[in-house]
Amino acid sequence: MSKHILEENCYELQEKIIKSLEQQGFIINDGKISLPEGIDKDGIRKIHQGSVNAKRKLSRKYLEKKESSLLHCFADGVEINPESIKPRLQEVTSGSWDELLFRYACLHWSIPVSSGYGRRLRFLVYDDSTGKLMGLFGLGDPVFSLSARDQWVGWEKEDKRRRLVDVMDAFVLGAVPPYNRLLVGKLIAMLVASNEVRDAYRRKYSDRRSLISGEIQDGRLALVTTTSALGRSSVYNRIKYNDRILFYSVGYTVGSGDFHFINDIYNEIVTFARKNCKPTAKRKEWGKGFRNRREVIRKVLSFLGLSSRLAYHQVRREVFAVPLASNAKEFLRGEDNHLNYFDQPVNLLFEWFRERWMLPRAKRDGRYRSFNPDTLRLWGEGESDG
Repeated sequence: MSKHILEENCYELQEKIIKSLEQQGFIINDGKISLPEGIDKDGIRKIHQGSVNAKRKLSRKYLEKKESSLLHCFADGVEINPESIKPRLQEVTSGSWDELLFRYACLHWSIPVSSGYGRRLRFLVYDDSTGKLMGLFGLGDPVFSLSARDQWVGWEKEDKRRRLVDVMDAFVLGAVPPYNRLLVGKLIAMLVASNEVRDAYRRKYSDRRSLISGEIQDGRLALVTTTSALGRSSVYNRIKYNDRILFYSVGYTVGSGDFHFINDIYNEIVTFARKNCKPTAKRKEWGKGFRNRREVIRKVLSFLGLSSRLAYHQVRREVFAVPLASNAKEFLRGEDNHLNYFDQPVNLLFEWFRERWMLPRAKRDGRYRSFNPDTLRLWGEGESDG
């Protein structure tokens, strides 16, 4: 490629990136992103809409023909009797119908849902009284650098390097309609801390060797973290079990990431990176390609002469820590060798939630009864899948 053509391609991609960011609602000034003054949660949802649409577009060819069958997994409001609800935790396995349902349900979130990184556990929560989906959550590898979490734990760098393997991050978490109208989002959050999740983690990851560190994992899960979708959380705050706090608010993210590039412009960024940028593999275990989307985006921004500050979208999210043991912080700092786990089975978590939140909400607000699952349809009638 001649220098002149490369310069033209660079200029064209520069313009497209800036235009894409401005169309999403960001303000670009002096190579830096700003949010509109006074932006609220609806405004943040609008900023994410392009990325959400891109996710749906990518998933359409895999899920559209199954949509009608998938919609049968969501309850009609008239099917629900709050007094009879009985949640059941179902681990998702690759290639299963549950996996399709998990992916389809995630397309209805107001922000784009990651697929998770590295280690991964996914769960659906069904209501055995109706056989319908109540909600879901997914756990994946945590990021290495998260200052709010690290300060809360009291981590030194070496302790974090050894013990981060005992932490997972909830990359998606929530209830689906109409159960969300009964505050079931709080229940789904509580179930992240359940004995059953700890047991599933131990079964899957005990005695497995880490690809990156090469160390044998012991299958002990000490802490789960998560971040709110739209700034300050109204779901995780004040979640308790037996009057003990489950979710600790420990600070906010710095507002960096890549969601604002994961839309129609991203394919052009990837194509440009493959032609003009060299991957930086710090360890041979990571392979020879680009490590992740963030590396691709940062390298292209640098090549184009755009500021690296464009990686900071300024959407700060509240960070929550969910310790699974009374001495979780001491364990993660290397001060204790054994975890004193809380006893939190699914059935008892639900009983607490039922009396504290769900039944009072059902008496005050009956709007859940009017929900029609066909309103969740994304792609029209589709085709019969037999």
